[in-house]
Amino acid sequence: MTVTALVSAKSCGVTTSALAMTLSSTRPSLLAECDPAGGTIRAGLFQAQITAGTGLYHLAVAERAGEDALAQAFAAHLVRLDEFGHRQVLPGLTDPAQAPALARSWPALAQVMRVLSDEGGYDVVIDAGRLALESGRFHSTLTPAPLLHGADLVLLVVRATDQSLALARHMTEPLRNELTDRGTGAGALGVLLIEDGPRRAHEVSEALRLPVMAALPWEPDTAAYLAGTGRAPRRLNKSALLGAARTALGQLQAAASRRALHQKYPPAQAPTALPAPAPAPVPVASAAPQVAGVLQRLGQGRKDPRV
Repeated sequence: MTVTALVSAKSCGVTTSALAMTLSSTRPSLLAECDPAGGTIRAGLFQAQITAGTGLYHLAVAERAGEDALAQAFAAHLVRLDEFGHRQVLPGLTDPAQAPALARSWPALAQVMRVLSDEGGYDVVIDAGRLALESGRFHSTLTPAPLLHGADLVLLVVRATDQSLALARHMTEPLRNELTDRGTGAGALGVLLIEDGPRRAHEVSEALRLPVMAALPWEPDTAAYLAGTGRAPRRLNKSALLGAARTALGQLQAAASRRALHQKYPPAQAPTALPAPAPAPVPVASAAPQVAGVLQRLGQGRKDPRV
């Protein structure tokens, strides 16, 4: 399926959008709350019923203990978003001071996300939080760069306001350069538009010079519930926000499939020199032995305490 990473220039509803996409998926889905500035789902949607003993930080500790330890810890620290565990979440950091400990663990976690998508059929949504830059590049501690490098799509979340566009405009070129140099290419970059403001999709696309790959309506009641500040609306699954998120996931899957096909079968060009021999493909299992067994253990994720 698809690994989609969401980022923003400033708080624009990244976590709420990620939750909506995860909850609305018609396939198994996983939300990884990987914002180095700290997670909000624990205190928000879960109303502090999930303790600091569960979550992302513990994976950094496990990764240092050995290859299989990460696989065991990853499954053990997931929390179900529904009764049957079809939708799960990895709660984020409880303290931004924990972020440096994850610097060496991001590549291994990126491999986990890849395996869940490619072999497990999961829709994986990564909440990467607010993008932090250092000298025009991703900040080494405050941005989970390897997760963005390995994602099928990286979406800059913006609201349909001039203020949001002004903030996002300064992030587009560094994102484009980073994904070109170290990621899956500039074609992975697009916009997730939150329709909270007067600007239309084509205006946003023109302003940022990026395609609007998906859009979500501004629905305060459902958004407040997902943020933990309001009650669950009646017929949550029928809400406009979750319906649009379900449509968005389909659009993103199609976009990722087109990109993969284009990369596998690029347009023919007249050769200017003899091509170098292609390197032998690296099997996923040998590239990421530390994630062996993750799929088999996923059914053991902790149950949502609200169910």
